[in-house]
Amino acid sequence: MSNLRKREFAVGIVFLLVGLAYLWMTSQLPRKQFIDAAFVPYVLAITMCLLGAFQLWEAARMPAGDTGKQEDTADYRTVVKTLALIVAYAALLQPLGFPLMTVIYLFAQFIVLTPRDKAISYPMYATIAVLSSAAVYATFRYAFDMLLPVGVLSAFIN
Repeated sequence: MSNLRKREFAVGIVFLLVGLAYLWMTSQLPRKQFIDAAFVPYVLAITMCLLGAFQLWEAARMPAGDTGKQEDTADYRTVVKTLALIVAYAALLQPLGFPLMTVIYLFAQFIVLTPRDKAISYPMYATIAVLSSAAVYATFRYAFDMLLPVGVLSAFIN
């Protein structure tokens, strides 16, 4: 089995195990109705399990005789930057609030994910980040009647 195939299997197993663990933890949350505080964690857990299963499926379909001649195209710096942004988002969500922190996170993530050979469009990224954050906040606040932390914007948002 090639090194690439082994890595693909390992990634699939990790995703599946983390998804199953997250699904088990989510099942411990009290449920009140179909769409409640546990809804999004269930969606995320099921998605992780599916991604792990698909990863294992694709790894199994890889040619067994492959000697690892395929080039590793993973951009580990982008992965590390993304993980750092996620940690910062989680750490600052409560004090800064969902709307502001989501705008900052999305804007920074767009920059991180922009290919090096493409120009960064700051105005477009800022517009998308602000509109996305506002749409998600409004959806949860007014459609689902769920409060998200507003942090420093508490004086401006009811």
